[in-house]
Amino acid sequence: MGRWKKVLCVLLFLALVLGGGHQYGGAVYAGELTNDSIKKKEAEISKTQQEKKNLQSGLTDIKALKKELEASKADLASYVTQLDAKLTAIQKKIEELKTLISDKEQEIVEKTAELEEAVRVQQAQYDAMRTRIKFLYEKGEMLYIELIFSAESFGDVLNKADYIEMLSAYDRRMLDEYVAYTEYVGLCREGLEEERDVLNEAKAAVEQEEASLNEMLKEKQQEMNKLSADIQGQEAAIREYEADIAARNEIIAALEAAVAEEKKKLAEEQRPKYDGGVFAWPAPSYTRISDEYGNRMHPTLKVEKFHNGLDMAAPGGSPILAAYNGKVVAADYSSSMGNYIMIDHGGGLYTIYMHASALYVSKGKEVSKGEKIAAVGSTGRSTGNHLHFGVRLNGQYVNPRNYLGG
Repeated sequence: MGRWKKVLCVLLFLALVLGGGHQYGGAVYAGELTNDSIKKKEAEISKTQQEKKNLQSGLTDIKALKKELEASKADLASYVTQLDAKLTAIQKKIEELKTLISDKEQEIVEKTAELEEAVRVQQAQYDAMRTRIKFLYEKGEMLYIELIFSAESFGDVLNKADYIEMLSAYDRRMLDEYVAYTEYVGLCREGLEEERDVLNEAKAAVEQEEASLNEMLKEKQQEMNKLSADIQGQEAAIREYEADIAARNEIIAALEAAVAEEKKKLAEEQRPKYDGGVFAWPAPSYTRISDEYGNRMHPTLKVEKFHNGLDMAAPGGSPILAAYNGKVVAADYSSSMGNYIMIDHGGGLYTIYMHASALYVSKGKEVSKGEKIAAVGSTGRSTGNHLHFGVRLNGQYVNPRNYLGG
């Protein structure tokens, strides 16, 4: 029995010295710990490491992107359309990365708690093993001898021998569980560190993607400014501007005509009706009105022109809300308006939302006042992130401020 105690002490010492290192998440008590549990933890760590590799390999190659778009610069409409598709893809990637960051921060909170619980259980096992070994060292052999010699019969000797064997098996099982749980704690630490690495990679990826987005927006602004500078004569610039506005109005008028035709087929009671309520601000993150409704000095053409909506300067990717209850009659893209949405509120009243980086609703959807329908961007004929918000009544643009609260 003394030989067995020495072996047990050596094994425990090795377990204490060698038992640090990996990591995991999900507190499991020693009695529940199995090889499958440890394999599951190792698989999670492998999955997290793959996430990190995917982040590193999935970043936008801004040089390759610029080279790809170079050939289309001669045709501004084609260039703007292709560039906007790339900008929308980058903005979507940024939103996905921010969602990943939020998820990882929550996972790190949970796995930190799991690690703390695992360490607590490991310490309790260590304390129990230490107490047991101390007891065996001090009284183990004498206790077993006393048990044997206190037997009253041969049958009693056999029973007590079985009892001693059960104690030995228990001690071996406790040691095995401690060694397994030590490995489990190591996996907890490794897994938590991997999650932190993914979080840091995601944050760095967001910064790089936002830098790529800003660089492409700058490139777009330079190309549009270059075009304006290259136009021969002020009259040609004005005609080009007016053709752009006419193209917008043609699309919107066609949509209104289509809605009017559709309404003829509906019963009067089924038609939406604007009830006169106050509109919600469609860009709640706006920092300022960069252009009011009405006549204004055009920033590029340097002549007075009519501006048919409100321009709300807001951060790229920030929400665009439906100003009022209604039905989406268009959710599309044009090289002039970029990604845009048009909502029918009934009674000949429509709202239009232009230059979005992403659209979250489609044609035919019923929306409610304040519902998120898109994200602010700079698609179409735009050189900076903003929402162009227009209101039309019976086929004519009107001042949006007549409907907005505040």
